[in-house]
Amino acid sequence: MFSLIELIDINKQYRRSDKSYFHALSGINLKIEKGEIFGVIGRSGAGKSTLLRSVNLLERPSSGTVIVGDNNLMLLKEKELQDRRKQIGMIFQHFNLLSTATVRDNIAFPLKISKKSSNEIAVRVDELLELVGLTNHQHQYPRQLSGGQKQRVGIARALANEPDVLLCDEATSALDPETTDSILTLLRDINRKMGITILLITHEMDVIRAVCDRVAVMDHGQIVESGTVLDIFLNPTNKVTKQFVSEVFDTLGEETFGARQTQGKIVRIAFRGEQTYEPILYEAVRGTDATFAILQGTVSKMKDTPYGQLVVELRGSNADVSRIIAELGQRGLGVSEL
Repeated sequence: MFSLIELIDINKQYRRSDKSYFHALSGINLKIEKGEIFGVIGRSGAGKSTLLRSVNLLERPSSGTVIVGDNNLMLLKEKELQDRRKQIGMIFQHFNLLSTATVRDNIAFPLKISKKSSNEIAVRVDELLELVGLTNHQHQYPRQLSGGQKQRVGIARALANEPDVLLCDEATSALDPETTDSILTLLRDINRKMGITILLITHEMDVIRAVCDRVAVMDHGQIVESGTVLDIFLNPTNKVTKQFVSEVFDTLGEETFGARQTQGKIVRIAFRGEQTYEPILYEAVRGTDATFAILQGTVSKMKDTPYGQLVVELRGSNADVSRIIAELGQRGLGVSEL
């Protein structure tokens, strides 16, 4: 795969009034592949907004290398950087629309800045209005729109110059759940139809689960864990990541089961893909004298991939239980003892 965005040893420091330094980013290394949707999640103050704005140098790192496509942005002159930024669209949390301009004029604005002809602008704006479903609202002003409609204008405006990268700065955090779903669906469609690479930051794990291919977890200016969304959800290792995952899964931890009187061994089993719907646990137990009790379970989808988790108590001889766990592992399931 081709890395469209690469951040190499990125550091960002701010000088405080007492002349000490605050380290917003420390040693960030990140590769984002062409055509993927990559998420960055973290609490407020984790550094995710600073990281996002480092990609187009709205925040210039104190040190490090920022590569987008074939360009090291840190080496570009101001005019070259401005030209490259036209190919890096950006969607903002609070929309940042021109309040005195219509929907149509808001979308046309970056095209006018790029000195496109009137005919080119008209054709492109019509395409974008249809894409985001706002053709019937094109002559309205931002004050007349809902939050979701405003964000659709922001998305259309970010796509005006046909960028190869789309940066999303908490694009759904100001929206209600139903509107959030519609915006995420739109972003997925844009990614699929246009092949645009999307980097989004959020503090909501549901957003990551709905649209992202891979994710990086940030804490105190550092990436503490990264990987495919499925791997991070099903096997989180960092404390911060586990907290995010627990907010979505409502999983019971080791301490809950550890306090319970058990008749066997408690294990967590992670399924992914089509194996989620197969009777693999039943088949593994069937060839033994062991039995099992389901203590907790969930089945859902991660973007387009089905996944599931079961917490079960395996009851039987040590030999039978070990055989079951081994067979589950051999069939590609993740198994961990609690």
